[in-house]
Amino acid sequence: MDIISGLSDDLLVKILSFVPTKVAVSTSTLSKRWKYLWQWVPTLEYDDFQDITDIYFSTPSFPRYRVTVHKNLLSHRSPTIEALRLKFCLGSLHPEDIKQWVTIALSRSVRVLSITTCFSDYEPYSALLPSSLYTCETLVSLKLEGDKILVEAASCRLPSLKTLQLLYVTYSSEDSLRLLLSSCPVLENLVIKRDTTEDNVKVLAVDVVPSLQRLSLRIGFECSSDGCVIDTPSLKYLRVEDYRESPSYLIKHVPRLEEADIIVKKDLGEFLESVTSVKRLSLLVLLFNNEEESMYCSCIVFNQLQRLKLSIYSGDWSGLLFRLLSDSPKLRVLNLDCSQYDEYEYYGRISREDEGSVVPNCLLETLETFEFTGCKGRPQERKFLSFFFKSARCLKSTSILR
Repeated sequence: MDIISGLSDDLLVKILSFVPTKVAVSTSTLSKRWKYLWQWVPTLEYDDFQDITDIYFSTPSFPRYRVTVHKNLLSHRSPTIEALRLKFCLGSLHPEDIKQWVTIALSRSVRVLSITTCFSDYEPYSALLPSSLYTCETLVSLKLEGDKILVEAASCRLPSLKTLQLLYVTYSSEDSLRLLLSSCPVLENLVIKRDTTEDNVKVLAVDVVPSLQRLSLRIGFECSSDGCVIDTPSLKYLRVEDYRESPSYLIKHVPRLEEADIIVKKDLGEFLESVTSVKRLSLLVLLFNNEEESMYCSCIVFNQLQRLKLSIYSGDWSGLLFRLLSDSPKLRVLNLDCSQYDEYEYYGRISREDEGSVVPNCLLETLETFEFTGCKGRPQERKFLSFFFKSARCLKSTSILR
């Protein structure tokens, strides 16, 4: 304690910013010097699951916790709040609390704001956000999570926002998302997750953000199949996780795309036609009923592809595997993940092909690294590996794991 007491207040505040807010507040009882130090910490985080320590999370403790959070925010002395993270999943939060607490953070020029709520499905109300949130000039990162959070963007201007996460929220209208995105002139990273048709979005359009560099979409199987439009000329990374039976995508203009991570139930070809410029590609298709379903347009060639990860989940993958290898003349790294799949009939089929005519060029000239996860040593696997190692002439590194 003597060594710590010799440190300056600024350094002590810096140290407190690395511990949970609950711990930082508890230091106020150490001495008179420590009583108010936590009030200058620029990062605040409140998580009712972590902070409420009653063994059964009893309901009577919830009002006390709400009062404590509100009191702490009002007594906070730092002129700026670098980050405020609120996570309430035990029913301790009331919708009006969010509006009050966010307003306090906005008055302190908050830069990072994260709100996660888990209201009961039986609660009819929504958590309204203050209108000033949508015109905050200092906000750099915004995360909103929970279907009771209502996103309204009738009047919006977020000139500094670079990262936006909209996770299972509800939009006030069909145009709310588009209006919000169009009001973020420097947005670089966008994450959108949906799992219901009740979020008031039919067509998901990401076509008004020319600065966007990273886009991640997760679409649940209950969502509308009306389509998704992506037109982002600066996009470098695309992740699509879509569990619908009939997804519809229009990917117009992604000339700078370097990496794609695609997880779909089926209809893979629709995506591959739009990501031919990538250098890194990860694929997982959940359902193939036959080999034809795994195919894609014969005109597609991945001339820049250097790293390929193929996760095998179900169905017949032999055709897709060889097509991808044949259409990737510069491939250097192949990662095959079979850890979630129990049937390997396609390996036998691969090994029976005429090796002289079907060996992909990348195996002969460029492939240097091979990683195989989920190998269980079955006869079909051994046949595949025998064919692969006979054909791959430039291998420098191999990893095979169960």
